[in-house]
Amino acid sequence: MKIRTGFGYDVHQLQEGYDFWLGGIKLDHTKGAVGHSDADVLIHVICDALLGAANMRDIGFHFSDKDPKYKGIDSKILLKEVMKLIREKGWEISNIDSTICLQQPKVNPHIPEMKTCLAEVMGIPEEDISIKATTTEKLGFVGREDGVSAYATVLIIK
Repeated sequence: MKIRTGFGYDVHQLQEGYDFWLGGIKLDHTKGAVGHSDADVLIHVICDALLGAANMRDIGFHFSDKDPKYKGIDSKILLKEVMKLIREKGWEISNIDSTICLQQPKVNPHIPEMKTCLAEVMGIPEEDISIKATTTEKLGFVGREDGVSAYATVLIIK
């Protein structure tokens, strides 16, 4: 058996007038994440971690923000494509561990729904996905509610 780990990090600016997609679900909030796609920071870090573990570069390489066909795209579509890419190379997910850094809105009440959504998209059990949330105690861009960031590590097996 071959085992690899991958790591992902992403950040998106928060602004009024945008939808806030996180972990594949839409959160009700006065601000949303800004990006070329739907700016789902959690899905983006999972994609990067998976691609990195499989030594397949990063999300920007596969889905360029210069390509108009990805403008406003649902990040779940990108995650499905990443799963296809890594599975074509013989990899499967053992587990995912992620952390969302966000001052507001509170993420914890939404974690079960996010896990259900992501598990369905990736075709893996919910128990293989860990999602945690933290604030930055009102420090930095996250604390000022100017942005959201996320981290993910994955373990893939062949």
